[in-house]
Amino acid sequence: MISKKVVDMINEQINKEFESAYIYQAMEMYIGNEYNFAGIENFFHIQVQEETAHAYLMIDYLHRLGEKVNLKEIPKPKADFKSILEVFETALAHERKVTNWINEIMSVASDEKDFASQAFLRFFVNEQVEEEETFVKHIDTLKFINSDPHATMLFDQQLATRVFVAPVIN
Repeated sequence: MISKKVVDMINEQINKEFESAYIYQAMEMYIGNEYNFAGIENFFHIQVQEETAHAYLMIDYLHRLGEKVNLKEIPKPKADFKSILEVFETALAHERKVTNWINEIMSVASDEKDFASQAFLRFFVNEQVEEEETFVKHIDTLKFINSDPHATMLFDQQLATRVFVAPVIN
């Protein structure tokens, strides 16, 4: 049985996932407005889709357990940056916060001996490792290319190939 504390924390995380989607949408708009790099825009558009999908996985989990979902107001995200690199660095910092939030829910689920929620949350723990790794690699690439226009175009073309694959938790 899921504890009230875990339900409350997952509800809070649902809101944070929607907020993450909004943050990535602001980053996508910034790239489109300032640089018109369709590949980098695509990368952040896929991030929006992933974060929204994560929220819906959590909503479905709570509903399957007969629990209610409570949405809250989402704050306006930062929408102005100094560079593409700053966008990715800001995204990595945000993903590290998300990792901490997910780990905190997992810790409470463990303390509460909520094994079902621990099994469910394992997907998100693993997802965060992948998210942080992806942003670190992109930041390293951007630092290496150091605003070289040709290399930036190649980076943009690489990110244009990214596609959304809806996550599934068994």
